[in-house]
Amino acid sequence: MGITEAEINKRIFAKNFNYYLTISKKTQSDIVNDLGITASTVSDWAKGKKYPRVDKMQMLADYFGILKSDLTEEKIESQLTDDIELQEYLEQLKTRPEMKMLFKTAKNSTKEDIEKTVKIIEALRGQNE
Repeated sequence: MGITEAEINKRIFAKNFNYYLTISKKTQSDIVNDLGITASTVSDWAKGKKYPRVDKMQMLADYFGILKSDLTEEKIESQLTDDIELQEYLEQLKTRPEMKMLFKTAKNSTKEDIEKTVKIIEALRGQNE
């Protein structure tokens, strides 16, 4: 049982959607607030779980100032956002100041420093649960 065409289309759309979010410096929250689409729907689009209806697709194309085909067709430049998990991390860096601080602090750290820090954070989370 292979990947269906619908799954491929969702993945292509998600890559392109995330790409245009990134280059336009918009967040998923911006889409929610500016276009009145639910946060769960926008999140599902970005993760490749859902595919927008035609009217929403046109709304997004108009919002980004692009053609619908820019969202639905495989593009070379959209390969920059091929990793949906990476997009989720980028979204966290944009919307959560504490995550930005953590990344900025860790940027020049050694692998060992980061591994120790992860263990400390995991231990702290374990104490709070």
